Amino acid sequence: MARRFKLLDTAPEKETAILVSVITPDVSDQMAQDYLTELEFLVQTAGAETVKVFTQKLQKPEHATFVGTGKLEEIREYAEAEEVDMVIFDDELTPSQLRNVERELKRKILDRSSLILDIFASHAQTAQAKTQVELAQLQYLYPRLTRMWTHLERQRGGIGMRGPGESQIETDRRIILDKISQLKEKLKIIDKQNATQRKNRGEMIRVALVGYTNVGKSTILNMISKADVYIENKLFATLDTTVRKVVIENLPFLLSDTVGFIRKLPHHLVESFKSTLDEVREADVLIHVVDISHPNFEDHIHAVNETLKDINALDKPTITVFNKIDAFKPAIEKDENGEEIKVTLEDFKNSWMAKNSDPAIFLSATNKTNIEEFKEKLYQVISELHNARYPYNNLLY
Repeated sequence: MARRFKLLDTAPEKETAILVSVITPDVSDQMAQDYLTELEFLVQTAGAETVKVFTQKLQKPEHATFVGTGKLEEIREYAEAEEVDMVIFDDELTPSQLRNVERELKRKILDRSSLILDIFASHAQTAQAKTQVELAQLQYLYPRLTRMWTHLERQRGGIGMRGPGESQIETDRRIILDKISQLKEKLKIIDKQNATQRKNRGEMIRVALVGYTNVGKSTILNMISKADVYIENKLFATLDTTVRKVVIENLPFLLSDTVGFIRKLPHHLVESFKSTLDEVREADVLIHVVDISHPNFEDHIHAVNETLKDINALDKPTITVFNKIDAFKPAIEKDENGEEIKVTLEDFKNSWMAKNSDPAIFLSATNKTNIEEFKEKLYQVISELHNARYPYNNLLY
């Protein structure tokens, strides 16, 4: 009789996490909930599981421990009782806050910035993306070095190290500063190579997909260009810029997919990835993709526009694409008399068109709804630009 063997499940257990948020007077309860929902999605993308959320209303975060001592004790008791692996804060902690909280909770402590950096590190594929992530990580790490070592006060000694010596922390800081300098030089070389590639692409209109993370930009790129770009329901699934040549009605143009934006994105991360956003900055047309099924898509539009403003790309011709109409749910709003009214997709279409001059398309990339209308509008915008810029080429198209 054949023996049956039970296969062991070797998949590692997910790390568990507690989320912590401070709600200040300038943040509404709804906004705070949105931030936490997004943070939970970030945790899920990183491969962990959220088991508990703690919030506290304060005029401003506590200088020493971010949350009050009573709340910190409450978090510590829960973490010990449930053996939680880590505690994640929905804001960037200062080096001293990080040190104090870690000492009190005796758990791995992350803030929003370090969590996003971890996700970026796991998704980076090209040399450029890996260099940018490493640079951002070192810039984040540098002021927090005192937390990383327990031997900081020891002086280096031995042969060749006699005299005043140098503390380990100073050595580590110098090593990190040297590495940051090297990475910046490496990025300059990569940027020059990319600039040369862009010049060699010839006389074609350049179009860039922009938008909040996880709105369907890569799906639209695949649909239009027949490309095979990685798609997953995770934040920052696309980190490297992808450029494809596309032809609509015999008019060729270049279409690029870029890293998604997010609220409260760490400043040093934006700085490190500015070279990736050159594709956006140098584009002739932007396609701003919006997930209309998300309850806070208008906040997402604002966050993307703020980033575009930061890189001087807000004044470009833009087509707004409201994606995922198949998942749209009517919103409930109050009229002037305080009575609740249901806002349908058609209501939103009409109000958006009335308030905005930029063309807008409502589609579902997954179900391929209104795709032809989108292609027609894209062709119209690109052909007008092409005819104005390359009039001697008009006969070819």
